[in-house]
Amino acid sequence: MLLGAIEAGGTKFVCAVSNERFEIMDRKSIPTTTPGETLNQVFEFFKPYRLASLGVGSFGPVDLNPQSPTYGYITSTPKMSWQNFDLLGTLENTLEIPISLTTDVNAASLAELELGAAVGYESCLYLTVGTGIGGGFSQKGKTKCKSHPEMGHIRIKRHLEDSFEGLCPFHHDCLEGLASGPAIEKRCGIPAYELDKDDRAWEFVAHYLAQGILNSILTLMPDKIVLGGGVSQQRHLLPLIEKELHQLNGGYVPLSEIKNPSLGHNSGVMGSLILAAKALDLVNRNTTEAKIT
Repeated sequence: MLLGAIEAGGTKFVCAVSNERFEIMDRKSIPTTTPGETLNQVFEFFKPYRLASLGVGSFGPVDLNPQSPTYGYITSTPKMSWQNFDLLGTLENTLEIPISLTTDVNAASLAELELGAAVGYESCLYLTVGTGIGGGFSQKGKTKCKSHPEMGHIRIKRHLEDSFEGLCPFHHDCLEGLASGPAIEKRCGIPAYELDKDDRAWEFVAHYLAQGILNSILTLMPDKIVLGGGVSQQRHLLPLIEKELHQLNGGYVPLSEIKNPSLGHNSGVMGSLILAAKALDLVNRNTTEAKIT
């Protein structure tokens, strides 16, 4: 039995094929250009394989409500050619196999919960801090959102000594507008990975990320928090975040442990493979129940 996965990102689509043990047999990275160009290459990659099912973790916003007339659509994305594009319908019409769709960060949270840093726990919040900031939440083997959560766009208090106006085109100084990779580069004039670890900008970034994390803890109470993305991999950043987090919390609630992804850059792909297996299990279960009835 072969499972297919698509980690559909704004920069690239990562496609993979695995067996039922999630051992990857083949994978390919495809640039995200127009829907037609990108998906033609996706279909060519999967063409030699007889897939049983497919899991997709997509950039967004994406409509995840099965009752919505635009279920499976990528909606108000800044990538103009993908706006209001029926991603799920296009995949289903071409591949004609069971498909499960969620957000890219939801897929990553599911992978870390079942195969990675949160194994053995009931719930996992995955936050990615890179080109953008996003979050996904999984509990008891299921992702928990019927819409595309936008944890990167929550409103937070500005640091009193920070004069940077923010980069988000919609909200300016939301979490993503102040602490994402592009925001750091705009603020400092150089990419985050080139910024000295003692630069004061990291104090501001940690202050904002700690607020975002505390808000998520107070809302969801996750057992584990996994912090992914390029910015969060700066080793000096996590201790700064944890210090700010303890100060902001003031001992009010027990704080979730924060870890880096055990699956590294494979979280999204592995989560999509898990989604593919769950989609197939659901079809098999429904078929069995129909026969019994």
